[in-house]
Amino acid sequence: MGFVWEISVILINLHLPKSLALTSAVISVGLVSCVPSTQKIPAKATRVMSQWYDGQGPGAISLSINLGDQNVKVMRGNREIGWAYVATGIEGRGTPAGTYHISEKIVDKYSNRYGWIENEFGDIVNSDASPGDSVGPGERYMPAPMPYWMRLTDWGIGMHIGYIPQPGEPASHGCIRMPKEFVPTLFNMVDIGTRVKISY
Repeated sequence: MGFVWEISVILINLHLPKSLALTSAVISVGLVSCVPSTQKIPAKATRVMSQWYDGQGPGAISLSINLGDQNVKVMRGNREIGWAYVATGIEGRGTPAGTYHISEKIVDKYSNRYGWIENEFGDIVNSDASPGDSVGPGERYMPAPMPYWMRLTDWGIGMHIGYIPQPGEPASHGCIRMPKEFVPTLFNMVDIGTRVKISY
């Protein structure tokens, strides 16, 4: 429980000249109450990263990813049943717009293109490495984990659990990163062939 201390200003009219009015006001500040208050300090607000609604009922599952808003909407037929923030490709590695279909699902997948290099103590010395980058003595290349992988293209674009540093902003090498609390449900809901539309 937090304490809120109440301080009041007591102004005493001392009938002093105007030049001393401010001084008298400052001098007359008094501590009225040091009693703990029952008011609670509000908790820091957290951003909602995803939400699921009732997913039951008829209709095929499809996904709509908005590159401008950096979010995904999950549809069953014409009804939205869930949404989440995503992080798509940064400039120069942008996620391509288009209509795709999920062609592969792997729970425990690692990137064959991107990762990092760490030293013998586990400290990251290169956070944006590729398998062919030079590795110094005592260092090793670590491929980036992509849990709950859902492939969209033959050239390596897919959806998976990933870090979203700033909701609403691109952050990836081209894949669609999604919140970890959202993806397992999505993964179990989609099938090979599920339609995914990516647009602005």
